[in-house]
Amino acid sequence: MRILILGAGVIGLASAYYLSQAGHEVTVADRHRDVANETSAGNGGQLSYTYVAPLAGPGVVSKLPRWLTQSDSPVRFRPQLSIEQWRWCFQFLSACTREQSELTIRKLLPLSFLSRTLLHELIAAEPSLKFDFIRSGKLVLHRDPSAMQSAIGLLEFQRSLGCDQQALSPDACVELEPTLADLRPYLAGAIHTASEDTADCQRFCKGLEALLRTRGVQFLMDTSIECLKSISNGRVEAWSNGAPLASDHVVVASGAAAAHLLRPVGIHVPVYPLKGYSLTFDLQPQTAAPRISITDFSRKVVYARLGMRLRVAGIADIDGYSLESDPARLAMLRAEAAAVYPDAVATCPSSDWIGLRPATPRGTPIVGPTHYRNLWLNVGHGALGFTLATGSAALLTQWFASSNGDELRSTFALSH
Repeated sequence: MRILILGAGVIGLASAYYLSQAGHEVTVADRHRDVANETSAGNGGQLSYTYVAPLAGPGVVSKLPRWLTQSDSPVRFRPQLSIEQWRWCFQFLSACTREQSELTIRKLLPLSFLSRTLLHELIAAEPSLKFDFIRSGKLVLHRDPSAMQSAIGLLEFQRSLGCDQQALSPDACVELEPTLADLRPYLAGAIHTASEDTADCQRFCKGLEALLRTRGVQFLMDTSIECLKSISNGRVEAWSNGAPLASDHVVVASGAAAAHLLRPVGIHVPVYPLKGYSLTFDLQPQTAAPRISITDFSRKVVYARLGMRLRVAGIADIDGYSLESDPARLAMLRAEAAAVYPDAVATCPSSDWIGLRPATPRGTPIVGPTHYRNLWLNVGHGALGFTLATGSAALLTQWFASSNGDELRSTFALSH
C-alpha cells in the first residue's frame, strides 16, 4: 500500500520506519525543509517510560489562581477568544481528579513500556543511529515535604503496575548526583527511576531519515498540506499546491496542527498546543553538569545531559498556536537553570527553542483508524512524544495489518 504520512517529526518518522519495515510504500510530507524542525527539535531529551503522570492531576485546581495571575508560573493560561481553547481547558479541568489521573497512568504505562522495548531493539538493529542515547536514570526532585509525600503515594501506586522506583532522602540524592550538592538545603527528597533514558530527539529523527531514504522511503519536504478533502467511497485526499498527493492511505502525524487539519473532514480531536521552551548549553570539559536526568517537580523544569550538551526545558503556556518567543519566559527558564547549574549558564554558549506540544486534556494520545477507510491518526502525545513514538508507531502498523484491535490498540483509538 502507498501510505502518505503528514508530519516529519518523531511521530511521523517512527511511523514511517515501522510501516516501511512492514513492506508498505511510504512517503513523508512536511512543510519544512528539514525533518524534526518544530516540536521534535529541542524537547527535554528525557525518555520517561515510568513517569507518565498527566499534567491534569488532582492538585491542579488549587494552582489555577497562580496560573492565571503570576507571570513566573511554570504553567500559564492566557485566555483567547477561541472556543477550541476553552473547550480543551474545560475538558482538562474535568480530568483533574485522582481517579482520572490514575486511569491515564494505567493506560500509558503499557504503551511506554512497549516503546522502551522497541527503542532498545531498534538501537540494536540499527547501529548506525547515533543520537546521544544513554540509560541515565532519572531523579524527580521535590522541594516541598507534602509534594514528596504525594510522590511516595504515586510511587506505591505505580509499583503495583510494575514500575521499579525508589524514594530517596536529600542526602541520597546528592550521593547519587553530586552536582546537586548546592541544592541539598532546599530538597525534601526525590523519586529515582534507574530505567529511564535520555537522548537527542532531533538527532534521532535525522538518523531515521537517513536510514529511511536508503530503504526507499520518499520525502516531500517544503510541502505544505493545504487541506484534507473527502472523496468517494469513504476516502480522503491530502492536497498540496492545488492538487492531491498520490496515496492509498493518509496518516496524520502533524502534531499541534492536527486539529485544524482534520476539522474540515468532520473529525474533531481534542489536541491543543502547550507552548514550551528549552535552552541547550555547549558544555566545557570542566563544567559541572548532571550525569542523571533530572526533573525539578515544582518548577516544571527538566535537565538532560546530551553528550557534551546540557538541555534545560520547561514551561507550559496555554495561549494558542503562536511560536513567537516570550523573552520573559526564556529569562525565567535561564534563571531556573542558573540556580541549579550556575557554571553552565555563566560560561557556556547556548541556543534556545520554542515548540508546541500537541496535548490532549487527559494526556493520552490518539492512534489508529478514523471513520474514513484510508485516514489514520497518530497525534496528541503532549510532552511524551519522544517517549511514546516507537510504541505508537508499532500500534499504528498493527492497525494496518488487522482491523481487529487488541486491548492496547483499542485503548488509544479515536472512539476511546
